[in-house]
Amino acid sequence: MMNNNTCPCGSARNYSDCCGKIHSGREAAQDAEALMRARYSAFALQNIDFIYNTFHPTTRRFQNKKEIATWAQACKWIHLEIIRSTVNTVEFKAHYLDEEGQPHIHHEKSTFKMLNKQWFYVDGKIFA
Repeated sequence: MMNNNTCPCGSARNYSDCCGKIHSGREAAQDAEALMRARYSAFALQNIDFIYNTFHPTTRRFQNKKEIATWAQACKWIHLEIIRSTVNTVEFKAHYLDEEGQPHIHHEKSTFKMLNKQWFYVDGKIFA
């Protein structure tokens, strides 16, 4: 795992001082955007357990770890662009290359919910 490399989330901070704190459980995400950034970094680093565990408990049972892992591993994650964020939503563009090296953008408006002082991903609206 990364230590002093720049965090994949685009913060320009070291991974260990940014999303690494959230991935390790040393700190909770302070807001929806922080969780969004940590989830993006988890995709880039193929931290499938973190992605799965940050789905809201009411939606987690609909997720498939193997499918999440397949997508995370098939893509080369280039960068995260935050378009706008509110208390409970984050609109973002995740830039990546597919298995053939073709560029793509995953554009989504995600909804987050706090439960027991911890943020969780609920769902997202994908833009074509």
